[in-house]
Amino acid sequence: MTKYVVLLCDGMADYPVEELGNKTPMGASHTPNMDKLAKKSTIGLVKSVADGLKPGSDVANLSILGYDPAIYYSGRSPLEAGSIGIDMKPTDVSFRCNLVTLSDEENYEDKTIIDYCADDISTEEAKILIDYLADHFNSDEFQLYSGVSYRHCLIWNNGTLDVGTLTPPHDITGKPIKEYVPKHPNAAKFYDMMVKSYDLLKDHPVNKARIANGKRPANSMWFWGEGVRKALMPFEEKYHLKGSMISAVDLLKGIGKFSGMNVVDVPGATGYIDTNFEGKAQACIDELAKGQDFVYIHVEAPDECGHRHEIENKKRSIELIDEKILGPVLNALEQYDDYKILICPDHATPLSLKTHTNDPIPFMMYHKAGEVEGQPEFTEETAKSTGLYVDKGHTLMQMFFDL
Repeated sequence: MTKYVVLLCDGMADYPVEELGNKTPMGASHTPNMDKLAKKSTIGLVKSVADGLKPGSDVANLSILGYDPAIYYSGRSPLEAGSIGIDMKPTDVSFRCNLVTLSDEENYEDKTIIDYCADDISTEEAKILIDYLADHFNSDEFQLYSGVSYRHCLIWNNGTLDVGTLTPPHDITGKPIKEYVPKHPNAAKFYDMMVKSYDLLKDHPVNKARIANGKRPANSMWFWGEGVRKALMPFEEKYHLKGSMISAVDLLKGIGKFSGMNVVDVPGATGYIDTNFEGKAQACIDELAKGQDFVYIHVEAPDECGHRHEIENKKRSIELIDEKILGPVLNALEQYDDYKILICPDHATPLSLKTHTNDPIPFMMYHKAGEVEGQPEFTEETAKSTGLYVDKGHTLMQMFFDL
């Protein structure tokens, strides 16, 4: 039986960076394992996010997994809600609730988003704050649920998706919020909660302690990513393979849960460059040893570094993925008669933009039993040079299985 592994390096693709000698982080990083595979792999570009769709990790990862977003996508937050364990009703609308850091101007609309993740607030601190806010805001209409780090969920009973434009906070870091606060009449209650959350959180003991420790306070809620629950075809039914999902973030865990995959929790997996890379590798090795056919390893770190314009950290995160995940996984795969591995980002998160784009992304497919003449290394440039282009992202997975 062939084993299949996808190593999804979230947001890894980028543009050339002057500080990296006009190379991309992929081009500047030391990745001997990826480069070794590249010499014997099928390499090209794939359009993971169709024009007209927002280039979020929700759309992009559904696409890479072979689920056409035009059919299966209904918003980001329902996937996260599923991971948290919320059993959404058909009449529920869910929203991502970020804990963010806003500046301290007196009027809420005059404030600026300083940090979309409040210095990567710990899950433990965030739960205290979300539970505190829930005591003030929960009702028959609205319920708040705590998630991981800065990522949380609001459920609106008998809600509507007609709420106007709700902007992801990572798209507007460093910008005044006046042009981006909810303005639609149906979103008035969300804006009211956001304003009141600042007054409730600014002097909370958790935030006072964070400030005393040199960390940014989580001083406001920010709502976005609205959606309703939508069923995914079970992964095993779709591909006749038993699959596992390894990720630190609720979004990917939710996709895994809704598609019937085995969702693996890795201790110390944070979604940032301090994540437990070794633990993710070992989890993959263990899942394969238990009889799983397919493992999807999602690593958030390059994306977070891109959002934060952390040039060296983004480069380093790619090197850590290569060393601490890909190396051990490749060693373990050699015991099997045959295996295939797909390595790619889900979308680009250019350091210069600090947000996602829907540019075509590089991918690399290696098949132990079907080695081909590849490229000297795996970069955006070498992927483009091959001329191989997959214009529908959701077809890439079947192409991988057919390789």
